[in-house]
Parts: sequence; structure tokens; C-alpha cells
Amino acid sequence: MTEANRPWRVLTTRGKVFLAVGALLVVAGTFLGYEDVTRVGLALVALPVLVLLLMPRRPPRMTVSREVDPARLVPDERGEVEVRFRNVGPRSAVYLAEEHLDYQLGDRPRYVLPRMGTGEERRLRYTVRSRHRGAYALGPIVLRQRDPFGLTFRTLQLSSRTELLVLPRVLGLGDDRLRGSSRGSEGEMPQMVALHGEDDVSIRSYRDGDELRRVHWPATAHRGELMVRQEDRPARRRAVLLLDSRAEAHPGSGLRPSYEWAVSAIASVARHLVADGFVVHLLTDAALRDGSAEHPIELGTAMDALARVETETETRLDQLSAAASAFSSGGVLLIAAVVAHDEGELRTLGAIRQPGSRALAFVIDPTRFDPRPRGEPPTGVLAEAGWRTVTVGPQTEIPEAWTSLRATAVGRSA
Repeated sequence: MTEANRPWRVLTTRGKVFLAVGALLVVAGTFLGYEDVTRVGLALVALPVLVLLLMPRRPPRMTVSREVDPARLVPDERGEVEVRFRNVGPRSAVYLAEEHLDYQLGDRPRYVLPRMGTGEERRLRYTVRSRHRGAYALGPIVLRQRDPFGLTFRTLQLSSRTELLVLPRVLGLGDDRLRGSSRGSEGEMPQMVALHGEDDVSIRSYRDGDELRRVHWPATAHRGELMVRQEDRPARRRAVLLLDSRAEAHPGSGLRPSYEWAVSAIASVARHLVADGFVVHLLTDAALRDGSAEHPIELGTAMDALARVETETETRLDQLSAAASAFSSGGVLLIAAVVAHDEGELRTLGAIRQPGSRALAFVIDPTRFDPRPRGEPPTGVLAEAGWRTVTVGPQTEIPEAWTSLRATAVGRSA
């Protein structure tokens, strides 16, 4: 709790006028010999001084906690916030409380906080709603106190803050499964060949893209076809979702429509793939910094992370490409939402696709989001590298774009 209330600053304009006029009348009445004028001046000076003396000198000792229902919001959903004040000090005064909120959550709520004795608690409620995803701070709370004469005005700040998450907009992508034939994309258990004991339970047929050093020659001789060791037995399919957060690539400033489209697309695909049995890795600049990209991520954690992501000025697509290449060698399904901005960086991303692996991309055409002249965007670079792509703009519906991607992916595997 902080207090910025020096005596002179506590006085309102009215209080300062009372002091100035009172002092002037005291001087004038004394100099001219008018006792009544002097008495009026003394009264005017005494009133604000008396109010200052009667005001509590110590700020109230309060704890503040909040609960949001529901705990996570989606765009345009209303949430109810319950604020609990608990007085842990002497009896408090009456305050006007104002909660500081981001303007996107609505108007700042104001309410009267009555007197509270030691250990007493008050609960106040207000509603919030945001049209956009994001991590928003609830708080701090500012307490204001004014005397009945309007001579003093005191402000105190309760520094407690609570984070409110508004998750990305998630759209349904249908019930069809995304099938593929690359290693790690189907989750089928390898064919068991019990030839030489327990070592052979992870032997399967050779597939395009497998490394020759993993060929199991005894099993190959027995079966008459190439057999390889399955070093791991993926019971679930695996996917990596890559989000392009380059500020220079997404047109505009502040809330960038192209970036919000990309975040919503990645969030929708994440939910769809998790429901389809995939293990998901989320690859963003923030995930690279904290190391979480290396580990599978739960759907709830992924949505929280996507609620917080922002465009970044000091980032390159090459960094995400390098991180994604570690997954692509294992046949993992790679899905990206990228802006057709820098041809060189797009070619670097396109090159990480390995033979037999599956790579899909929502390619954002920046000229559709910002019609100002900027040259022809390199929207076909990833397609030239063997990726399945769909070019999108502000009017492109995410389910339609996904249907197009899935159709090309099925056509490719057929």
C-alpha cells in the first residue's frame, strides 16, 4: 500500500482558498483594527487545519483478493469479479474505491467502501468483458477520502493485482481426422516381429525417410524385406504448431488483424488435434525463451500461452525454423501460421521439411490485410518446398482454410 498525501497536497482547491483568504483576512483585520474581520479570517484558517488534524494519519491496513468467474474468459464473454477487502488494522474510514482496469475490459468500477472494524471483511462485485484475447491486469485499487466540507481529498493505493486471461477465439474445424503416412503421424503401433526375444518387439517395416543405420538386418533376412528398429513406439501422433510473431511482417500497429487471425488459427488447430489424439508442441518466440517448446503442452496451457503472445520486434522466422527442424526429422506433423513477408526466411522454413514428413501452412497475405503498396508477397515459397499451403486474408474463414489444407494433405497422401 502506498500513500502520496502531503498536507498541502491533501487540501482541495477549496481548502487552499480557505487558508489563503483566511490568512489575508487575519492580516487585514489585525492591521486595520477590525476584530470581526480577524475572527472571520481565523475561522476560515481554522476549518481546514481542524479537518487535517482529524483525518486519520495512518493509511488503512487492508488485504485485497479477487476471484473471477469463470477463471478463463473467451472474447465477448462476461465475467464476474469478486473483490474481497479485509481490514487487518484499526477501524477504517469510509472510502470511495476505484478499480483500475484496461479500457478493453469496460468502465472502471467505483463503489463506496464502508467503515470496517479489525478483521471485518467486505465483498464487492463487478463484471468485465473483452472483445479481444489477452492478459489483462485487474488492479490496483485506489481509495479516495473526502471530508464533508470538501476541503481535503486523500488518495491511497492498494497495490494488489490479479491477472485476467481472455483466451483466443477458437473455431470448430469439423470431426474428420487428419491422416498421414509419415513416421510419428499416425500413432499406429509397429508390426511386432518376435524373432529374437524382447529386442524385436520394436521392429517394423522400412518407410521412406528412415535412416539406414536403423535397419535390423536379422529381421530383414527373415522377412525378406527391409525392417528397422522402432526406437520409440509412439502411441499418439505428434504435431508442432508454429506461430509467426514478427512485428515487421504483420502489417499495422497495436492490435494487428493478421496476427489475431494467426493466433486464432493456431488455437483452433491445437484444440482440434488434441481432440484427435495428437501430442502437441507449441512453437513461439516465448516458448523458445523459456524452453517449453521442447516438451508436449496440455491444451489448457497452450490456450493460456496463446492468450499472452504478442508480436515482437527483435525476432526472426529463422529462429523458429531452426527449432522446428529438430522435430521435422522425426516425421512429426508441422503446421505453421506465417506471413509471406521475407522470401529468404520462408525458404529457410520450407527447407526443414524432410522427405516423407507432413508440413502444412496458413500463409498470410499481408497485402490483403493492408492494401498499401508493398510489392508482390512470396506466398508460393513454401508450396515450392513441398508444403501443403493455403493463402489467407481477413475475409478467409479459419474452418474453410483448414478444410482446404486438409483436402490437399489427403490428396498428397493418396
